[in-house]
Parts: sequence; structure tokens; C-alpha cells
Amino acid sequence: MQIDGHHTLTYIAARLAGYGHRDADIIAYSAQYVDDATNAGVIHFDNGAKYSRIASAHKTFDYRNTDELANHLVWIPFHFLPGNGGKPAGENPDGTFIKKLVCYPDGCVARDMLRSCAADIEKPYALHRLGITMHVYADTWTHQGFAGVNHGINDVDNLESNDKKKDKNFFCKIANYFLGDAFPLGHGAALSYPDTPNLVWKYKNGLGEKVERDNQDIFMGAVDNMCRATQCFRRSDTEMNLEAMDGLPAKDSEKILSLIQSINGDSGEKRHEIWIEEIRKGNFSFGAEEIGYIPKGEGSWKHKSIGQVSASDTGREEFPFKETFMSSDWKMFHDALQAHRLAVLHDVLPKYGICAA
Repeated sequence: MQIDGHHTLTYIAARLAGYGHRDADIIAYSAQYVDDATNAGVIHFDNGAKYSRIASAHKTFDYRNTDELANHLVWIPFHFLPGNGGKPAGENPDGTFIKKLVCYPDGCVARDMLRSCAADIEKPYALHRLGITMHVYADTWTHQGFAGVNHGINDVDNLESNDKKKDKNFFCKIANYFLGDAFPLGHGAALSYPDTPNLVWKYKNGLGEKVERDNQDIFMGAVDNMCRATQCFRRSDTEMNLEAMDGLPAKDSEKILSLIQSINGDSGEKRHEIWIEEIRKGNFSFGAEEIGYIPKGEGSWKHKSIGQVSASDTGREEFPFKETFMSSDWKMFHDALQAHRLAVLHDVLPKYGICAA
């Protein structure tokens, strides 16, 4: 998913799950910020205090994408949760180890991740962790069939869709060739095809298997299940019994599907603007709301927390320490980010025989 899914659709799912604006805003901001938290290292304060944080994303051509450890620490826990072929702990999918690492929508691993998140329901960063978990959970749907490692299974051939203009784009073809053959990480070779909500497409993967995808069904499944998971969290259901929840109200579900079908274009940012306008107009049952998202610079969580205006820091800066830092959304997000990675890599995945880092 891109920002239209991770921010606005997550916000909608949280509101329809019963959360008010402030809490839903935290959940949605955290979900999207997973894609924008590209800085790692220590923050130094003028009183001698320090705060260490990790990154949950790399830019597409970041040198760290060629580092296998960096891949495992970022792409696996935050974007391409291994699915174990949908099988429960103790069982293995057919094939080699790579089949265990491929994303699988709403599988046993994903449910265990949800339960791990719910175990932190009393923590001060509980909503921030829920947002992070919703990012990863949504990606198990849209990233299904791909793995967060450099492997030939991510190769994409014979890519076709119901958008012939998109398919014929020359630069798209060149990028697909380069990313598929030289950089088979995640769904890079499929470009934005998995992230375009109304696309119907097909391709042949690196194992020679033919794959057909209807993104409308995938996105609707993701949003409904995010709503159910958020309902479980709100009701303190630590078992995450999604099937017992109501999910999306019928009229809201119809509205979401209609917008998914009608909002076109490759740009997640432009689609995001349309969703924000729909929310502002009050076209969902929770009523009209003004929402926005500022990832970096003035007005961002990071700026409010430590006063940084620039998009990145070098690690040599010294920031003024404010008492509000300890309870700031930016710190709570990064606390939750570390809790999530530790739980996924050291508690959830080992149950499935997956040692990722």
C-alpha cells in the first residue's frame, strides 16, 4: 500500500471500529510513518540525555538494500511479514525455505503478530504499536506472493493489467526489467501494480508460476480486516478473534468500494488527497473530520518532539530537551517500533522455524 491506504484507509478503518478522531489519527499516522521513518541512530540532547531509534524503511535505491542484514531488520518485520504458506506453527509449505518467507494475507503468522500487538494494550505506546501493526497487516494483503529478501521469487515477467496505458509505458517496462533482474527485493519488479487499488493484473513469478490479482478485492479484504482487528484491540480481545467482530458497516463498505473503483492514477499522494477530501466532506458514517499527514519538517511529530525541521539528521546535532519529549508521539512511535521488531523477529517468527535476524 501507499499513503492512501496506510494513512487514510487506516484512519477510516479505525473510526469505523469505534475510535474517536484523536486516537484514530495516532493509529493512522503511525501506520503511514512506518514508510517514512528512514533515519536511525542516536538523538543527542543538550542536557546529556540520549535516545536511540531504529529505521522501519529504506529508500528504494538506498545502499542498505544491498545489505542482507539491513533487509532482514527492515523489510521482513515491517513490510513483508513471512507467511509460512498460511500454515500454522510446526508445519511447512511445500518447497524450499523461501516459500516460508513469502507474504501471505491474514495467515497464522499475521494473526500471531496481531496477538503480540494486543499484549501491549496497556503500554503508553499501545495505539502507536497498533498503527505499526496495521501497516504490516495491510501489507500481508497487498504484498502477498512477494518476499522481503533479494531472491528470484520476486522476479516478474509478462506483466499485464486492465490499464493498457500503464502497461505500455516505456519507462515502466525499463524499470521493471532493471528491478527484476538486478534488484529482486520485495515487489520492486512489479512497480506500483500491487499498490494501485483498482488494478486487475497478472504476471509470472520467479518460480514460473502464473499469478492473477484483483486489487479491488484485496484492498477491501484488507480494510475490512483492519477494522475487525482494530475492533478487537479496542475491546481488549487479546486473542484477536476477528471473525466475532462486525467489520465495516454495509454503507461505509459500499462507499469505500465505490471510491476504490473510481479513484485512478499511479500517484499515491494524489489518491490520498481525494480520500482526505471525502473524509472532510463527511462521506462516512463517523462524520466530517479534518485530517492531514506531515512526515517531516515543521508540524511533523518529529518537529514537535525535538524541534528538527530538516528531513534527516546526521547524528552530530544536539537538540534542546523538553519534558514533553518523554510522552511525545514521535518517541512513543519509536518505542513501539522497537517493541514490534523485537516481538516479530524473536517471538513470532521463531515459532514457525523462521530465523530472520
